[in-house]
Amino acid sequence: MTYREALRPTDAEAVRQLVSATGFFRPAEVEIAAELVDETLARGADSGYQFLFADDDARSDALAGYACFGRVPATESGFDLYWIAVAPSLHRRGLGSRLLAAVEARCREQGGRRLYVDTSGRPQYSPTRDYYRNNGFIVAAVFPDFYADGDDKVVLSKPL
Repeated sequence: MTYREALRPTDAEAVRQLVSATGFFRPAEVEIAAELVDETLARGADSGYQFLFADDDARSDALAGYACFGRVPATESGFDLYWIAVAPSLHRRGLGSRLLAAVEARCREQGGRRLYVDTSGRPQYSPTRDYYRNNGFIVAAVFPDFYADGDDKVVLSKPL
């Protein structure tokens, strides 16, 4: 596994494929994930998004996982974890936790004191919420019916 922060022109499509392959996200969400890569390629640091990619060394064309994060605008030390995804074939091997730890380290290096993540309240996302809790996050807020009827927005936070 090779980790990198620099974006490549092919990353938007790689992210689209990876996020889609997880089976968790709606088509509009998949497109948003890819758009954040395109925006960062176009605007650089001014986009406000930062990335960490895990490339599968065994397959030169394969993205094993990635995370997208950035400072919460107008806050002193808050960061958002916008996306973290790992190829389904690599689940339960620690890659997600390694990516998350690397994101946390980068946030701390930039003066971050708290990391936030939003996720769905649907039953399908129960393992996702457990993953965050197992990595030190607590539920900070729940917005009922945020994404759709019966689909709450769950905001978790972690001190850094």
